[in-house]
Amino acid sequence: MISSLHIGEGGANRMKDVLMITHFTQVPGEAGNSRFNYLANLLAAKNFHVEVVTSNFSHRMKKIRTVNEEDLKQLNYKLTTLSETGYSRNVSLKRFYSHYTFGKNLKRYLENRTKPDVIYCAVPSLDAGYVAAKYALKNQIKFIIDVQDLWPEAFKMVFDAPLVGKAIYTPMFKIADFIYSSADEIFAVSQTYADRALQVNKKCNSAHSVFLGTDLMYFDNLASMYKYKEKPSNEIWLAYVGTLGHSYDLTTVIDGLSILKKRGINNIKFIVMGDGPLKSKFEQYARVKNINALFTGRLEYGKMVGILTECDIAVNPISRGAAQSIINKHSDYAAAGLPVLNTQESEEYRGLVDTYNFGLNCRNQDAEDFANKLLLLYEDEKLRKSLGENSRRVAEEMFDRKVTYTQILNIIDRS
Repeated sequence: MISSLHIGEGGANRMKDVLMITHFTQVPGEAGNSRFNYLANLLAAKNFHVEVVTSNFSHRMKKIRTVNEEDLKQLNYKLTTLSETGYSRNVSLKRFYSHYTFGKNLKRYLENRTKPDVIYCAVPSLDAGYVAAKYALKNQIKFIIDVQDLWPEAFKMVFDAPLVGKAIYTPMFKIADFIYSSADEIFAVSQTYADRALQVNKKCNSAHSVFLGTDLMYFDNLASMYKYKEKPSNEIWLAYVGTLGHSYDLTTVIDGLSILKKRGINNIKFIVMGDGPLKSKFEQYARVKNINALFTGRLEYGKMVGILTECDIAVNPISRGAAQSIINKHSDYAAAGLPVLNTQESEEYRGLVDTYNFGLNCRNQDAEDFANKLLLLYEDEKLRKSLGENSRRVAEEMFDRKVTYTQILNIIDRS
């Protein structure tokens, strides 16, 4: 099933036909800060003909999407949704099959569509990337990829049974390598991901690292509009934003807070903004450890920004062995000007923390080390302020989309 939801193709002087394939983006009416919708709007504003192709299934909500017609009328690009079967668990055979059906529908759609000048494809999913790569090669279409995550590396962290895992992941590695090697240009949300794609690509001399980032002017407007005014003056708020899943080690954070509580520190509140498969597990653990925690669930982006900017410290607790490098929460923490306590092993992000001096790197899965470094920030308001100012500076230099995304626009324009 194919649904072309909205066509905003007004104007006779379009330059290039850019087809953006992005399996997991948001559609109008859904919360989020999508890189691809932002890019689509930038391209359309520069008089490109732009079509975004995505799924009719929401990965975040785990349900088929419904789109408000009034929201669609505001688009200035074409939005097309292709069906997939859906799934309830992030790592499951049903998910693999669902992606397969999306790939089949994408192949059928491309075969019946006018050939675009440029394909800009988010990777993953691998099914969509594989279909797009084969189509681009066959039709000699400029193929640009944007690596958002490393698959199957991310899956292996959750499920890696020796024999079964090898049978599943070996073909996935081959497909990923084919996609990466087919690209005429490589973008990625971190240098780590860019380097992975470049390892097997013989076409490109270099790959471009452009962090997911955010539009700082938009972020600041939201912070003002949704400013949270009910924070007690005697509390220190420790913020976490994002998915509550296997890649995120909130257990160590809760253990660290418990350690400080036993030392007599009772006014740190853990503000957890997000949802995911382990939400109830983390909530229960926080109750067992008797720490002061608020789990808000998933919030609209503006409301999240309003609370985040009132927090004092942010935590980036990535699990040991996780494939993540530079991710969404990093730009939000930086835009909010918060000092960061980081447990992530990624050398790229740890290096960024050290270079800009906007936080403290902690040993992974070491609650005692985390507690001690949290205590440093808790006791030293001047240090928090200094690190926070550096955090905002990295946002302005490395995460502001109005600055960093010009590189993507320039490459598409030259393609």
